[in-house]
Amino acid sequence: MTTSRVTDLLAANKAWAAQQETDEPGFFSGLAAQQKPDYLWIGCADSRVPANQITGMRPGEVFVHRNVANLVQPADINVLTVIAYAVNALGVEDIIVCGHYGCGGVQAVVDGGNLGMLADWLWQIRAIEATHTGDLAGRDLVERARRLCELNVIEQVINVARTSVVQQAWEDGKRLSLHGWVYGLEDGLLRDLSVSASSTDELQARYDELIAG
Repeated sequence: MTTSRVTDLLAANKAWAAQQETDEPGFFSGLAAQQKPDYLWIGCADSRVPANQITGMRPGEVFVHRNVANLVQPADINVLTVIAYAVNALGVEDIIVCGHYGCGGVQAVVDGGNLGMLADWLWQIRAIEATHTGDLAGRDLVERARRLCELNVIEQVINVARTSVVQQAWEDGKRLSLHGWVYGLEDGLLRDLSVSASSTDELQARYDELIAG
């Protein structure tokens, strides 16, 4: 049975589509004919972080993959397929990994305790926390969580770079850059974590400056 809330969504969609076509006749026919985004966005599934809206981009301008805590797991065929399709089929030239302060997945790791099934997904953040104990030491729980959000984004950019698709693209001389951002729920602003790179060597140098230096 369809609930009234879901019915409201369908009605809102109909009104939006009608208004969009009025404002820009032929918008949907043009959009249906071709998908040519410039960006791949790998972000958190959090409902408060919609990629198009916070970047001011229109439908068709950004290819999006979202999951809990914006992870790029080496065995996750979903995200790997998205990266492959974005680079090889769509020809995107920028891949953005975007986390956000107040991330529930990161907070769950900081809080500890029994994560249940979520633990199977968040193992990588636990590993990041363990690797960067020196960086995180001495911070209160709020600052610890914020810094772990940043460290997680940086590490996920590294994971994107390690994929065979990105490595092959760089070997072939394709224009492809990786970026790491974090979004502030409290002010709506994106912050560049200065981990952008267009080659393995460049990314390693940036990582050493940000993490190991």
